[in-house]
Amino acid sequence: MTATFEYEILVVGGGHAGVEAALVGARRGHSVGLLTIRREDVGAMSCNPAIGGSAKGQVVREIDALGGEMAQVIDATGIQFRMLNLSKGPAVWAPRAQADRELYRQETLRRVESQPNLRLHEELVEELIVENGQIVGVATESLAFFRSETVIIAAGTFLRGLIHIGEERFPGGRIGERHAEKLSISLQGLGFRHGRMKTGTPPRVRKGSIDFSQMEVQKGDVPPPRFSFSTVQITQPQICCYTSYTNETTHRILLDNLHRTAMYAGRTQAVGARYCPSVEDKVVRFRDKPKHQIILEPEGLDNDLMYVNGFSTSMPKEIQDRAIRTIPGYANAEIIRYGYAIEYDFIPPIQLTPGLETRVVKNLFLCGQINGTSGYEEAAGQGIVAGINAVQRLRGEDFFIPDRSESYIGVMIDDLVTKNIDEPYRLFTSRAEYRLRLRQDNADLRLTRYGHDYGLINDERYEALQMKEAEIGRVRNQLDHITVSPESVNPVLSELESSHLRSKCALSDVARRPEVGMSGVKRMGYFCNLSEDVEFQVNLALKYEGYIARQDQEIGRYRQLEQKRIPDGFDYDQVKGLSTEGRMKMKAIQPASIGQAGRISGVTPADISVLLISLKNRKRKMIRNN
Repeated sequence: MTATFEYEILVVGGGHAGVEAALVGARRGHSVGLLTIRREDVGAMSCNPAIGGSAKGQVVREIDALGGEMAQVIDATGIQFRMLNLSKGPAVWAPRAQADRELYRQETLRRVESQPNLRLHEELVEELIVENGQIVGVATESLAFFRSETVIIAAGTFLRGLIHIGEERFPGGRIGERHAEKLSISLQGLGFRHGRMKTGTPPRVRKGSIDFSQMEVQKGDVPPPRFSFSTVQITQPQICCYTSYTNETTHRILLDNLHRTAMYAGRTQAVGARYCPSVEDKVVRFRDKPKHQIILEPEGLDNDLMYVNGFSTSMPKEIQDRAIRTIPGYANAEIIRYGYAIEYDFIPPIQLTPGLETRVVKNLFLCGQINGTSGYEEAAGQGIVAGINAVQRLRGEDFFIPDRSESYIGVMIDDLVTKNIDEPYRLFTSRAEYRLRLRQDNADLRLTRYGHDYGLINDERYEALQMKEAEIGRVRNQLDHITVSPESVNPVLSELESSHLRSKCALSDVARRPEVGMSGVKRMGYFCNLSEDVEFQVNLALKYEGYIARQDQEIGRYRQLEQKRIPDGFDYDQVKGLSTEGRMKMKAIQPASIGQAGRISGVTPADISVLLISLKNRKRKMIRNN
């Protein structure tokens, strides 16, 4: 070895997962080394220059509530902000923002390099060093040895990454970048099972070659919705995106050349994302559809590149040129960077504990696409949890394990470590049973206490949250106790085209009317100085009171099952009556609770009943012996 370095926490990979993990460790006062192949690629957006979206936007706000970085970075560098799904209920509202790709990368790198206790190294990790079943460090291509008590692997798509463009294929973690072959081999040598997944990206076109007059204009919201609860306002200039559609000519060109892509030619067996298919997958799977939406997204304020969202492809370059020029507005399109597919190794995450520590090697954590997920937001959500728990491991304290009832991050991690992930995992609001409680607007109310407990949220911000909670409670209580008479409120009800009162009632009953709400209450002279945020929370509490109460009952039942813990190392072979599949699955996953055991595919209600009886008998026996 030519050099030796020593850190308390070592993070391998400078993408969205690695950045969040590294910043957590450093901010909690521990020495952190962040190893990445190229310094300039820290925080790089490999695919879409955007943050957020359905369920993903909720995750970004949760990361912010925990004290993470992604929300603040996109607020500082975003060039179009929108709140999605406003025509539906608030449970599925989700913020999304286009980023200036280069500004986002620069801002992320600036925050990493200015963080005390954190040092960035340009290194390619080749081997994990393990002693007595515990990680002790890593060895790099430069023959350096990095010793550390805990290691977090956030390698993204770099593990034996292989890029496909038509008949061409060549190794790479991203286009123009090296892959990490030996690290993948090292993981397999330690006993980790692995698989292959693939993802893809669309071409980028030169802005000056596009005829925008043939496209629909997609504007952002005014004012722009913010991601971070601490952001005062968005300062970057805001821009438009543009919508167009493929057509039958586009589809014919793609269908005629399917044999020239890696997947349809049988040159890869890697599993792709079902929910974000390539354009050639779309025309095959949805042959009855005459068109597919394409959204042209600027890559930056001073960038001449445009991202062709919806046209992810691994077609040969000449086919990409032909097909894209059939779309309205793209007749003279100049592709500057061609689309490609990339396949890579991943580690099936049922080999992890709910704290994202591996079961194979102690003190080794995995987060991001190495766990089979897709998306910057899912990666960052895992990164902050892995970072928190690496510190908890160092301090000998309990892991932070967010559960399904309090965050989308909890939903995601529980899915990963409980279910068999055999395709790139993507979050959706439909994955959350309690999504009415897991809204984007209340992430601070749900999670800031954890960020404060782990030293990632300062006292000032936490006290502000407590004041907000108290104000919501005060207003909600007073609404029930203020009685209004017909003569005092009917004039306002007339203006709001709401039926008149005939007798006195609680002000909360009036506020529940859809046409009244808290804005109408303020017009009646009550709570006139209420903040916009508090008013929003009170409105939702009134409007969805019955639904929320029912969901709270469901959460109560869920938590009862989660509180029925299964001891570490529990011997399922000693439990008579378990089905063969149930026994096999529980031995592999080692569920922490009865609730988690019940969510394992292949574990039946009968298995759960047998397991409960066995645990009760075990507890009685321990009591007798004591």
